Order: sequence, then C-alpha cells, then structure tokens
Amino acid sequence: MIFDTHAHYDDPAFDGDRDALLRSFPAAGIGHVTNVCCTLRSLKTTRELTEAWDFLYGAAGIHPESVGELSEETFSRVRETARLPKFVAVGEIGLDYYEKEAPDRETQKKWFRRQLDLARELGKPVVIHSREAAKDTLDILREARGGEIGGVIHCFSYSREMAREYLGLGFFLGIGGVSTYKNARRLLEVIRYAPMDRLVLETDSPYLAPEPHRGTRNSSLNLPLVVRAIAENRGMGAEEVEQQTWENARRLYRIS
Repeated sequence: MIFDTHAHYDDPAFDGDRDALLRSFPAAGIGHVTNVCCTLRSLKTTRELTEAWDFLYGAAGIHPESVGELSEETFSRVRETARLPKFVAVGEIGLDYYEKEAPDRETQKKWFRRQLDLARELGKPVVIHSREAAKDTLDILREARGGEIGGVIHCFSYSREMAREYLGLGFFLGIGGVSTYKNARRLLEVIRYAPMDRLVLETDSPYLAPEPHRGTRNSSLNLPLVVRAIAENRGMGAEEVEQQTWENARRLYRIS
C-alpha cells in the first residue's frame, strides 16, 4: 500500500472530479493520504474531507506565504482544528524566501515559531515548508528543539549536507515527483544517502507531477512513478519501497 503524506485535495483543481478521484484510490493501492492545510480557508475544507473519507487524514497549519492572515484571534482556529483526532500534524509551516508576494521574513519567522510551539503543545509532528531558506529553517528548528517535536521536511530539495543536518534532528524527508525530473541529480544523491527508514512519499497534489506527466495536474495515482525512481536509485524492489515508506509514514504521523 502507498501512503501519500502530503496532498491538497481541497484545491479548486479537483472541483470537477474530486469524489470520483478519491473513490478510485483504494483499488489503486493508495491506502492513506494526508491533506495538508495552507490557509485559514483550508482548515475548513480539509476538515470536511477528513470527515467524508476514512482513509484521509489532515494537517492543520498556515503556509509561510499565507501567514499574513494570522492574528491572535485567527490563530485560535488553527489550534482548534489541529486538536481534532484525524489531524495528525501541524503544517504546512515554515519559511519561503522565494515567493516575492510572501510576507516579510520576520513575520514568517514569528508564525513559524508559534506553530512549532503549537505542535509541541499538542504532541503532534510538523510538516515543514522550506524554500530558499535552508539555514534559517534549520536554525529555528534547532532553537525550538525540533527534534523533540518531530516531523517531515516537505518536498526536500536541498543538498546531501543539509539532509544530514535535518536527519540529525530526527526528521523525515518527503520525496515526490521532482525525483523523476532530468535535473534531479542532487535529490537522487540524497535519496541514495538517506536511511531508507527516513523517506516518505508525497505528491503535493495538484502540483509537481512526475515525469512523464510533468506540467499536468498531479494526484496520488502517480506515486508508483516516484516509488520506481526511489527503487532504481537504491537498488530495491518497488514493493519493498512501498512497504518501508508506508511504515515510515505511519511512524511520522504516529498512526498505530
């Protein structure tokens, strides 16, 4: 079975066929999916999905591009949602220094720290978004004793050296469609380097579809292509990769 640890099925890209797509997953070997929040609106839409689909879990948090929505009043909505039993993590949270429309860096850091504190308070892991902000992300995780919180670095895209630092904190690395791209040399080096029990599968659906579907809407149905990329680069069988990443994801999200 496959566990998609990071998707956004409440995205408008799925409005036309969401139910039919999700209904197809069990027969395709997709056992669990975690739908990850990014905005205040997505707290509600993700909750609705977790209530409608048994195999679907949620992660409650505000993406660094959207932390401008947060105030002391609205932050209470994040806490309320993250407390729900089917919400297995706080995320996606972190830092994004790439997007020019994102709030200033100090605002991002403030709410990153607050959401890390929330994860510690609730005893849940975190889903970390870090884009062109590797050092600051790592520094804040160390400052917050992130190893005690635990979590995953979503869509890992940094070097082997940075992977070593995050692995040293006890974090998992999220591997998705980028692993199939022609320019994925650095990521493939990380996939070969990291312990197999620290890799998890993800799609970031509807984004980052793997080859040969790059540029189209992504879904969990494409994850066998990611499994194959990992298997080929580690000299493993696809079934072994599926089984190990399934177990890893359940440990990440503390699902017994």
